[in-house]
This record gives sequence, C-alpha cells and structure tokens, in this order.
Amino acid sequence: MPYILNKYYPSRDILFFLGEGALISFIILMSSFMFRGGEAFFGEFYVFLSKAITVTIVFQLCLYFFDLYDLRQDLNLPDTATRLTQAFGVGCIILAVFYYISPWITIATSIFWSSYLVICITLLGYRFAYHKILRQKLFVQGIVVIGTGKLAQDIATELEERHNAMYRIVAFVGEDSGNKYNIPVVPSLEEMKSLLSVETIERIIVAPDDRRGATPVRTLLNCKIRGTNIEQGVSFYERITGKILVERVDPSWIIFSDGFVLSRLRYFLKRLMDILLAAPLLLCSLPVLILSAIIIKVESPGPIFYLQERVGLNGKEFRIIKFRSMCNDAEKNGAVWAVENDTRITKFGRFIRKVRIDELPQLWNVLQGEMSLVGPRPERQVFVDDLVNDIPYYNMRHGVKPGVTGWAQVCYPYGATKKDALRKLEYDLFYIKNNSLALDLLVIFYTVKTVLFGKGR
Repeated sequence: MPYILNKYYPSRDILFFLGEGALISFIILMSSFMFRGGEAFFGEFYVFLSKAITVTIVFQLCLYFFDLYDLRQDLNLPDTATRLTQAFGVGCIILAVFYYISPWITIATSIFWSSYLVICITLLGYRFAYHKILRQKLFVQGIVVIGTGKLAQDIATELEERHNAMYRIVAFVGEDSGNKYNIPVVPSLEEMKSLLSVETIERIIVAPDDRRGATPVRTLLNCKIRGTNIEQGVSFYERITGKILVERVDPSWIIFSDGFVLSRLRYFLKRLMDILLAAPLLLCSLPVLILSAIIIKVESPGPIFYLQERVGLNGKEFRIIKFRSMCNDAEKNGAVWAVENDTRITKFGRFIRKVRIDELPQLWNVLQGEMSLVGPRPERQVFVDDLVNDIPYYNMRHGVKPGVTGWAQVCYPYGATKKDALRKLEYDLFYIKNNSLALDLLVIFYTVKTVLFGKGR
C-alpha cells in the first residue's frame, strides 16, 4: 500500500495527511493530559491514545468524503471552514453512534469539546499555510521538457493547472511555437546554460512528437552521468495522471514496460479477494435487492433482471446480470449508446443507476468467476467491434476479467461516446499495467465515495 500511495499521490500530500492526523491526535492527548492530570494520564496512556486515534480516523475519513484531501483544487479559507464544519459535524454523529455501541472508547465531554474547538482552529491554520506553500510553488522540482508539441503541452497542462503539482517546467527545448503558460523555450539543450545551469537540472522529460533526430542523445548521456533523472514523456505523464496516453504509445513501450503482468499468485489472490468480499456483500444487500425487485416489477411491465451478452476475459462472451432500469422495449430498434438523461430509463431506474443499486446483481457474476470486483467495465460485442477499429489497443482490456467497478469509473465522469471510450481506455490500460491488490483496494475505497456522492460512472 505505501508504494501505491506514493505512486498516485505526491509524497508532500501524504505528509500533509499524516501531519494533520498527528495534529488531531496530539491535541486530544494534550487536552486529556490537562483535564486528567499527569499521573492519571500516564497511568492510562494507551487508553487515551486509542480514544484519540479513533477520533482521528473518523474525522479524517469525513474530511476525505467532503473532498478536503483533494488538494488539486485551490480552496479559499471560507470554503475550507465551511467544509471542515460539515465534515466534523458528520464525524460527531458517527462518533456518537460508536460511543453508544462501545462506551469504553467514549471521551469525556469536557475533553472532547475543548479538543474540538482547538482542532478546528489549528486545522484551518495548518491548511491555510499548506495552500500558501502550494500557491507559491515552494518545494517543487524544476524540470526541462524536450519537445514543444502536443505531448509536451499535455504535460504542461497537467502540471500548471494542478494546484498540488510536485514539478514545475522551467523550460521547453525545441521550436518556439508559443505556449499559454509563458514558459521559456530554447532551441537546444546545450543552450539551456544561458537560462539555467545544466548541472542544476534535476529531471529532464523527453517528449518530442517527432522522434526522428529530435532527441539530443549525447547531451542526455552527459546529463545522466551527472546524476540528472531522464524520463520518457509518456511514462512521466502516466505517473502524474494515473492514465496512459493511448494515442501516443507505440507497441515497443508496452512490450518492454515493467507492467502488464498478472502472475499466478496475483490471479489467485485477486480471485480470493473477490469471493471474500462479494459473498458477504451480496448477503448484506439482500433486503435492498428484494425491495428493488418489488418496485421494478410494480413500476413497469417486464422482467426484474436484465441479462445481456458482454465481452469478458480473452474476448469470451458471458451474460451480465443487472436490475432492469429501462422500459422493456428500450432497444426495439437495435443497440444504441446510453446517454445522460436517457428517456428510456424509468423513474426508479434513474434512482438505482445513480446509487449503483442496478449493479449489485453482478456480484453473482463475480462469484461465478465471470467478473471481478475491480477491472475494466465489460462492453457489448457490437460496440467492441466498432471501437477496436477506431481505438488502438482497445482489445487489451480483455486481457483481464471485467469488473463491477474500475479505475476508469472512479477517475472519469459519465460518458457514452467514442471519445469517452478512448479516455476511459487510458485509465483501463493504466490499471492493467499496474494491477495489484493495493490498487484494487484503492479503487474499492474510491467507489464508496463515488456511490455516496454520485460522482464518476
């Protein structure tokens, strides 16, 4: 899990998260010390520590669900204070339930509310200071990008428009075609000395759109020997965005990459996790399943479940099970792309789609081994045949089992066009390349937020 966190989050943001958690726990412990006295406090230190950690976990989870750890966005102080109050309000309700169920973890009223007030003030100051650091681009690594074309501009967009970016482009190397961020452009890497000493460059990103003679190999070798990190543009983009630029990747990059490997052990552990999570989840959701089935049957004529052929592992078709959310004759004129605000969807169907209840029967597909909890969403053969012709590497999605949820579903909003299919494939390929149990758990964690707040697809 630490590797996954470092791969998908800037280390600076991880330290911010850990620092905030330490602050919350420390304030509660100090308040306990002041109200209970030194002898009583140290005599039951581990009891006070467990109580402080409980509050910290609940509060930080609430901060996460209220998007206060999405540091890509630049929030002002009033917005931060409002969300903080809302998050802690929900946190207090959750803690009240915990305290009712397990009274032994209850914190004395005087300790809790005095700590609460100090925590709110301290966290506002802590976040204000951190966002000021981000705005002023402090503690970032300066990089040079070789190339000024589409790939280089895509990298610049990601870095310049992301509030918490760990990198700052100091110059482009190539033809000066202009850029909206007013970043300096020099004709060659050798001429960088007039702008910045080559010895001080920490990282060079090689991202020319035309590779023929565009890469200064000798100069790059000299920089490499001096300790400068050299990275391919596509690989760098993958690392900072969590997706692979399908249109700019050549087959050799995929063939010689470290990823796209699913070992027998990894396959076994993934299957074991699917069974251990899907079986109890299906059992716990039985009341919701039964109630939904009754409403669907009463609302509109037709079957309760919707069975449809989808393309699965290695291109083999299987029948996916979903609650019917459309009118019974929705596809009487043939298969069409689903669209947002689709008139074919019933009233209750719109609701179960929004909260993902329509997907719950797919847990049976998971138990049967046709699907996994996490993986690329399965598509219909008629659409696959069309997309394979227009989108490079689309068939690679079928190298792993399709999933009930996936990296693309938690990272990309609802979409039902070929362009959306391309964008989602960028995330699917990233998942296939970096597949691991830790990434699966991260996707499941994100899915909970997606379901609760209706984001993604």
